[in-house]
Amino acid sequence: MSRTNADSEYAFEVTAEKTLSRRDRIRHRVDQFLLAPARILWTDWRARIGLFIIGLFLFLSLIAPSLVARPEPLGPLLAAPWPWGTLEYPLGTTYLGESVLAQLVHGAPSMLKMILSGALFTVVVATVIGTTAGYKGGTVDGVLMTISDIAMTIPGLPLVIILAASLPIAGNPYLIGILLSINAWAGLARSLRSQVLTLRESEYVEASRIMDISLTRILGIDIIPNLMPYIAMNFVQQARWVIFNSVALYFLGVLPYSSTNWGVMMNSAYQKAGAVTSLEAFHWLAVPMFAVVLVALGLTLLAQSADRLFNPRVRARHAETVTGEDGPEEDEESEPTTSVGAVS
Repeated sequence: MSRTNADSEYAFEVTAEKTLSRRDRIRHRVDQFLLAPARILWTDWRARIGLFIIGLFLFLSLIAPSLVARPEPLGPLLAAPWPWGTLEYPLGTTYLGESVLAQLVHGAPSMLKMILSGALFTVVVATVIGTTAGYKGGTVDGVLMTISDIAMTIPGLPLVIILAASLPIAGNPYLIGILLSINAWAGLARSLRSQVLTLRESEYVEASRIMDISLTRILGIDIIPNLMPYIAMNFVQQARWVIFNSVALYFLGVLPYSSTNWGVMMNSAYQKAGAVTSLEAFHWLAVPMFAVVLVALGLTLLAQSADRLFNPRVRARHAETVTGEDGPEEDEESEPTTSVGAVS
């Protein structure tokens, strides 16, 4: 193949004019992957509030159980929360005299385990199936999408109820989180596959194929990073799905449990103390309900700010090690955009 003078500037033949030392490369990576995301989050009020709420939830789940004693029936029955009650029981007590604060704290770890297992299961399975099907095409695409279509046609709630009754999950929060997301991956896998069909025709992906780079590296380096805003938003969306559905099914008494969680608290407040009609017991129902709403709000705010976090242009503007040539001019306060679309 003959080449012209213009071919001499072909991208693969251009070498870097500047050589970075090991220290510069480490500084560049720390700035790109740690400091720049932190600056982006700090400039977005939604991210700040969302992180504060999720941080509070993580504190309740990971640290507070070692600081607050387990709920014991030692207090007054259905004591009102502070300031109507005493600071010894700031959120009041149950009909057995157990501290509502202690129940809230010791119910948080199981909620965190369910959220993480369910959301991770969904995005990991959907990403593997969706990107593989979209990139490989042909028979692989046909088989994987047929499986996804079958999964999408199965009614989710009846399937969860049947599996919860028939499988020996014994109240394990990790298994319950996966159970609640048993077929939620299918829709996300189809959405990701449609995006990969476009991305696989991109010039940089074609260049990777010509250089005989492995499938795993092409998917991991060239394709999946472009889908991260959509995947991250769906992770948060699925986390909200898990927390809402778990609380609802626990409230209805469908899911088995081996320890206190927020759904069990609401079920007990309703079944044993009539909290819906009794003002004396209403705080027992309201406290876990408020906690669920607050965590869902935090996840929603984080999802809304995730696009800016994964937007390469915004990241370049906030990375001090990226020169002005790499950081295109863009209004930081403009509405975030994504190349994928809205959350399903």
